[in-house]
Amino acid sequence: MIGATVAVTMVAALMSPPGGYDRSTLQRDLDGLRDAGLVGVKAEVDTGPREFTAVSGVADRATGKPVSHRGFFRMGSTGKTFVAVVILQLVAERKMSLDDTVERWLPGVVRGKDNDGTKISVRQLLQHTSGLHNYTNELPIFTYEEYLKHRFDQYRPEQLVAGAMRFPRDFAPGTSWKYSNTNYLLAGMIIEKVTGRGWYDQVTRRILKPLLLKDTFSPGSWPGLPYPHSKGYTKYPGTSEYVDTTLINMSWAGAVGDMITTTADMTRFWRALLGGKLLPPKQMAQMRTTVPENTPKRAYGLGIGTIELSCGGVAWGHGGNALGYAHRNGFSDDGGRGMVMIQTSRQMGGPTEPLTDQAIDRMLCATK
Repeated sequence: MIGATVAVTMVAALMSPPGGYDRSTLQRDLDGLRDAGLVGVKAEVDTGPREFTAVSGVADRATGKPVSHRGFFRMGSTGKTFVAVVILQLVAERKMSLDDTVERWLPGVVRGKDNDGTKISVRQLLQHTSGLHNYTNELPIFTYEEYLKHRFDQYRPEQLVAGAMRFPRDFAPGTSWKYSNTNYLLAGMIIEKVTGRGWYDQVTRRILKPLLLKDTFSPGSWPGLPYPHSKGYTKYPGTSEYVDTTLINMSWAGAVGDMITTTADMTRFWRALLGGKLLPPKQMAQMRTTVPENTPKRAYGLGIGTIELSCGGVAWGHGGNALGYAHRNGFSDDGGRGMVMIQTSRQMGGPTEPLTDQAIDRMLCATK
């Protein structure tokens, strides 16, 4: 239950200053998240005419070291947007089609139970309408004991997809929506089939280098993060204490979202993508064509999502989770205004998600 101090902070944070969203308002929002239970949080805001950052909480619970204004973090599933951009660029180059079946590029890979790659399109992979079982549901990382035992395990995407094929589909392709990381493992494998190079090679060549995103990279099997970074903490269901889950081999994620980045790089990426610098208009329109999610006020396109704003319109972005880290973002239609936030602790089922949405909503509505 949120205490009186937190409640006061939350109410105060709902009030934007007459002049719009500024650093003091951002600081108040982040302090509210800290008071709601986060160990550390940092956000970068671009209002159009101004850019600023704020931090709250600590980077290390043992030492009390403050959160860095320029620290690295695991972006999690925001990496799906990068993979979707590569696929859409390949479509624009006529090297493949969104209507291609999975079977065309990965023959025999999606089979077993009632899974059938001949009936699933690339578009359905990118939009999470394939119905494929989510392989991460079976990973041994959902208790602290499992994490300690398996955090350095090495995985191959083919191995993880094969594991998902042991489960029946959740629904017939194209008939519903459900988030499944298996979709983007397959998308990464398709990129390699189409180009002859791995998904990360293509992301580097097509996105990271052109945009000068020098602090964004795939760590491969390296379980750490560059300096400076905040430690990542997780509070597992049924427990009351945070535990350090910073170190982990992210090979279980790969094209699903294994990359490390900074808020500055992510702000530059969203400005470029939504500003039309990475995709031709036709493919940008395809990316922005959304279907409703299972959560009210949210919709999902091709590797990108929306959430309705209280002032009208939507925020565009794609969040991401990794053990100990939650990455959230929201930008205007043209990418000219937005917020990137990294939370360095995760409360599974905790109260911070609506507070995060409120902060992004407040920022975009105040600068509209």
